[in-house]
Amino acid sequence: MKDTDAQSETTAGPHDTMARSLDRRHLLRAGLGLAASAAMLAPMEAEAALRAPPRQLALINLHTGERIRAEYWAKGRYLRDGMREINRVLRDHRTGAVHAIDPKLLDLVHALGRKIGNRGPIQIVSAYRSPETNAMLREADGSGVAQNSFHMQGKAIDLRVPGMSTRQLQRAALSLRGGGVGYYPESNFVHMDVGPLRHW
Repeated sequence: MKDTDAQSETTAGPHDTMARSLDRRHLLRAGLGLAASAAMLAPMEAEAALRAPPRQLALINLHTGERIRAEYWAKGRYLRDGMREINRVLRDHRTGAVHAIDPKLLDLVHALGRKIGNRGPIQIVSAYRSPETNAMLREADGSGVAQNSFHMQGKAIDLRVPGMSTRQLQRAALSLRGGGVGYYPESNFVHMDVGPLRHW
């Protein structure tokens, strides 16, 4: 079968060769067109990002009492100083360990604030969690603490909002479809992470 195919390819007439050449030119033109479209989109997106309003978060760490209102994104980029301030406030309050919080998680919390109408500082129950703290919490209550928790990667946050029920907050978080959402009415907080889309 292979020999027959090879033979028919070598004995192709000039019409077949011309058709193949035209097909290649058509594909090349289409590829160039797509590349040009992508090149045009990138500056448009960059311009839209430059015009977008800055993003800031108002947070209070319930364990340390620290409050912060920090701008962490402006003109299409994340701001180092704002991110550093937020990382410090969202540290592991038990060990004092500071870890970089995933910018996608900050964007998710920002989107939540916009969704609920920015009702004031969002109360933080837990954000970054060191491996030591995670192990200790698992030992105390293994049922509600994952061994490889997203908290240890700076990708999860537990929060509540004054004047808003846990159920309302859960519904708002679910509507964002940004990752995992956990509902803990007995502890009065909602868990959000930027892992796979799921809820419990």
